[in-house]
Amino acid sequence: MRIGIVTPAPPRSRYGNRVTALRWARILRSLGHGVSILQEYHSESLDLLIALHARRSHQSVKLFQREHRDRPIIVALTGTDLYRDLQKSKHAQQSLKLATRIIVLQPKARDELDAQLRDKVRLIYQSVEMRSPQKHKEPSSSPGSFNVCVIGHLRNVKDPFRAAMAARLLPSWSRIRVTQVGGAMTNLMTTRAHEEMKANARYRWLGELPHWRGRQVLFRCRACVVSSKMEGGANVLSEAIVAGVPVLASRIPGNVGILGDDYPGYFKIGDTSHLAQLLLRAETDARFLKSLRQQCAKLAPRFRPSREKAAWTSLLGEVFRRRKDRES
Repeated sequence: MRIGIVTPAPPRSRYGNRVTALRWARILRSLGHGVSILQEYHSESLDLLIALHARRSHQSVKLFQREHRDRPIIVALTGTDLYRDLQKSKHAQQSLKLATRIIVLQPKARDELDAQLRDKVRLIYQSVEMRSPQKHKEPSSSPGSFNVCVIGHLRNVKDPFRAAMAARLLPSWSRIRVTQVGGAMTNLMTTRAHEEMKANARYRWLGELPHWRGRQVLFRCRACVVSSKMEGGANVLSEAIVAGVPVLASRIPGNVGILGDDYPGYFKIGDTSHLAQLLLRAETDARFLKSLRQQCAKLAPRFRPSREKAAWTSLLGEVFRRRKDRES
């Protein structure tokens, strides 16, 4: 079967949507299908279109449906789809109406959709292939420090400097150091990161790193901060969980959908003081840090590659059975 995955994220970028598209392509190829990753659909010969981003991939969805009314379309919802665009974008809404099935990356995403769309929804957790952390571990650059990481592009929606600002509020005796990994999306973000390093001895920004190097940073940290304002289901959240690195996360639906309502490591979105309190508690309260680690360990099986592969096998069987039933 010929499958096209449309993602607005450009080739060789480290955007979450591109990372997801590459992983899905590997899974689908392992199932025996031919897969192309496209930024836009331009009448290529395909049996199935998978569109990442309901609004930004709308033209591709519309063209594919017009040219192949009998062929399935799967639309995968991003955080900006769910928590911004669907409320006001007719293009995003139309993409979901045209979709045969809708993929969400965490269960609370269903709550954002109209009731008539929910029967189309299928949940697929983003899997992580992770070797033992000990094989990658590097010595800390600051012996005796309590290393915390923030991994993701420097974009406003990620609230990227919240951990750095929280670190400024810590008492002088705290050993916490914040390491940030991710490319700056604007010159303003670059300037802000450099200014923060000059003013904040607890903070360093490493910029864009290859994926394996970003994982090394994650492995050697005692905690990972995910401070986003909106997420559809962050890749770094899955990676931290599987790596056994406790997460401190903003209480937003995209994070709660993965970590659970009762997870003890949440802070109020944009609340610097609350995050500082959590960081200090993680550093000083061994029981608290252990409870975070135990919660993550319980969640880790959700992100096994075999489960994601099985979910795709089931979904493809479903959409093509549906097509055959309509034809018969």
